[in-house]
Amino acid sequence: MTKKINLFANLKSDFASGLVVFLVALPLCLGIALASGAPPLSGIISGIIGGIVVGYLSKSHLSVSGPAAGLTAIVLTAITELGAFDIFLTAVFIAGIIQLLLGFIKAGSISNYFPNNVIEGMLAGIGVIIILKQIPHAVGYDGDFEGDEAFVQSDGLNSFSGLFKIFEHVELGSIIVTLISLAILIAWDKIPFLKKLKLVPAALIAVIIGILINEIFMLTSSGLAISTEHLVSLPIPKTVEDFKNIIITPDFSGFANQKVWIIGATIAVVASIETLLCIEASDRMDAQKRYTDTNAELKAQGLGNILSSLLGGLPMTSVVVRTSANNAAGAKSKMSTIIHGMLLLISVVSIPFVLNKIPLATLAAILLLVGYKLAKPSTVKHFWEKGKYQFVPFIATFVAVVFTDLLKGVALGIIISIIFVLKGNLKRAYNFRKEQYEDGDVIHIDLAQEVSFLNKAAIKSTLSEIPENSRVIINAHDTVYIAHDVLDLLREFKATRAKEENIKVKLKGFKKAYRLENSDEVGNKVSVEHYYDAAKRMTVKREVNDETF
Repeated sequence: MTKKINLFANLKSDFASGLVVFLVALPLCLGIALASGAPPLSGIISGIIGGIVVGYLSKSHLSVSGPAAGLTAIVLTAITELGAFDIFLTAVFIAGIIQLLLGFIKAGSISNYFPNNVIEGMLAGIGVIIILKQIPHAVGYDGDFEGDEAFVQSDGLNSFSGLFKIFEHVELGSIIVTLISLAILIAWDKIPFLKKLKLVPAALIAVIIGILINEIFMLTSSGLAISTEHLVSLPIPKTVEDFKNIIITPDFSGFANQKVWIIGATIAVVASIETLLCIEASDRMDAQKRYTDTNAELKAQGLGNILSSLLGGLPMTSVVVRTSANNAAGAKSKMSTIIHGMLLLISVVSIPFVLNKIPLATLAAILLLVGYKLAKPSTVKHFWEKGKYQFVPFIATFVAVVFTDLLKGVALGIIISIIFVLKGNLKRAYNFRKEQYEDGDVIHIDLAQEVSFLNKAAIKSTLSEIPENSRVIINAHDTVYIAHDVLDLLREFKATRAKEENIKVKLKGFKKAYRLENSDEVGNKVSVEHYYDAAKRMTVKREVNDETF
């Protein structure tokens, strides 16, 4: 039975964190929309729905949904290819339907197979990306759009070369605002008196101070004033007609276009994978160690994308950056996500002119601290101390996320983890011991609890190296399953090479381990299902017979 969540139980901390996420999400939603070649407010619409609708339907306590940087290239290409934004919205509608279906067929369970070290590597990589991408904004160079996470940027530079470009575009006013904002944010967590004012988030104080400082710069004509292009730029609807133009509805004639379906399926797959990765990451961040129903999450994302398409919004996913900001700000429940969505809605309708005074430098300061918390050196040290099997997939994911993108980085980490698992599995297939006796060697091969087809190569190699005139004892006392491939290998070894080279083979423990009626030969032709059933029927106490080939 699902426990009912009281959304108002932690309203004090959730409101503060929701406000922080709103401040972070506002420029990201706008930046991603502009980079996608979509109307600016389409990103805000997606953020509103991701916050209020998906936030309410989701079972996650920390994740925040909205337009994602990982979909930017897909959206830009799709809009260009289809030639109209309203036809593209039909593809988003289709993507939502597909995500709903994925939720119902329980495809979200795939997230259980993401290794923790890979998820931690992804988070550390995202942290470094945030820092690299926000440094230019912090000094007044806004050549790249807010929210970009790719190594190769839209302006032709990359995450590192973009840092050298900032020396040509340094804005002293932005640097002053950034440093003061950082001082406020750090002091808020260090000074006891300020720590008690949790209802008033440090980010809000930093934003207000940033606005006031820039207003002073403009009044004093000091040359430090931050120009408009370095401030938040939210479109301001002035008439009822302007508000009507915000809502663009899908052109459902696109259902007849094969390209629309292909784009919809692509968005659904990429958005679902990014969402599942973010959900795993948010569960790892959660101090209370609560777990999210990933199938329910896919359904929530599907409904969110359907509604977003109907209102003219971009496709959405659960997003790591906003989720990290939410956790760092002290969110306790999904009420924080819902509040951030409500604030986005209020900002569009009532106070866009105020928000347009916010310096991007202040928001960069907020994100710089979020990035540092994700990529702390202590995290790297932690996995280094765990050994190479934990550290190598972690560091490979970390580096690949920074130099490519989130999906490629995670894919590499998972592949390396699988290779390590297979390698370890091969080593654990059996224990090999050799003893000397006057006529030859006694070879002991103690099989593991499960011996799969993956162990065939290692066992084959061992059998091929057994010398003539040896005695081989294969012990299956603790074994509950052996794959057919391995049984065939043992049968062939006994029938051919063992006879030709005078190798005596003794089988120990096979009869009781497998509940076979006749174990005079190892190779009884019994189905794999039989072995699994046998494993289930095994009792702790059993007599073990020794059988000789």
